[in-house]
Amino acid sequence: MRILVLGFTGFLGAHVAERLRALPGAQVLGAGRSSDADHGVDLASVRPEELAKTLASVEPDAVVNCAGATGGDAVTLAEVNARGPAVLCAALREAAPEARLVHLGSAAEYGPGEPGILVTESAATRPTGPYGATKLAGTVAVTASGLDSVVLRVGNPVGPGAPPAGLPGRLTALLRDAGRGFDAVLRVGDLSTHRDFVDVRDVARAVQLAVTAPEPLPPVLNIGSGRAVPVRELAHGLAAKAGFRGRVEENAGSGRSIRSSEVSWQCSAIGAAEEALGWHPLHTLDEALAALWESDGSP
Repeated sequence: MRILVLGFTGFLGAHVAERLRALPGAQVLGAGRSSDADHGVDLASVRPEELAKTLASVEPDAVVNCAGATGGDAVTLAEVNARGPAVLCAALREAAPEARLVHLGSAAEYGPGEPGILVTESAATRPTGPYGATKLAGTVAVTASGLDSVVLRVGNPVGPGAPPAGLPGRLTALLRDAGRGFDAVLRVGDLSTHRDFVDVRDVARAVQLAVTAPEPLPPVLNIGSGRAVPVRELAHGLAAKAGFRGRVEENAGSGRSIRSSEVSWQCSAIGAAEEALGWHPLHTLDEALAALWESDGSP
């Protein structure tokens, strides 16, 4: 089985590629901007006909799109998160229409949730900012493509190798620089929001199951923990793993605790993924935080 992974050097992509390489008989190829890529591809700028030539040379049985931007201005986000999937779908229709496409979306596409309510895949999408809006545009491009495809709408991934662009990785970096004495202070933003944190290794396993599922899959599947956790719990849990004995000082007016402060609650229903893929999360948040702290920045 030949599998092409776009964005294979990113946080999610590295774990996905590692998981897929363990499949018996799988040949996993990486595509992206990295010098280590088997195929150089920049979804923000590549032309559909150029990407089609690459896909024709690979002859993939499956393509996994882990490429995406989480930060930057609206133009950057749109180029990677919206244009990228649209170009990929166009190229696949031309060069490899039988290949399965597994695209990583985001729970940010849903926008604000209601406390205590788990969001299903049929819920209205109301993203509050450019990130969620551009990820939603990418999802629409995939689900309307006519390809054998599935969008895995991922919650807030956490685990080994989490980058400093996200809250878990940023807190880890701050804790590595913080002192260990009782007088040490870790200054962060508002941690009162609730998020659905999912271990990145569970995300990678969901991708593996989606790639190898014998039957067509639903257009969108939520991949999360199915549990809303106060961001404060994540911060204090990570501080405990670090042996931090000082105090965590919250200030709603400083720092960036979450991607959108307008979203105070977010939690996904994950029953559809269990039904379609036989998937459910295996790692707890505590295990994810332990693996994050013990990692050196690699998966």
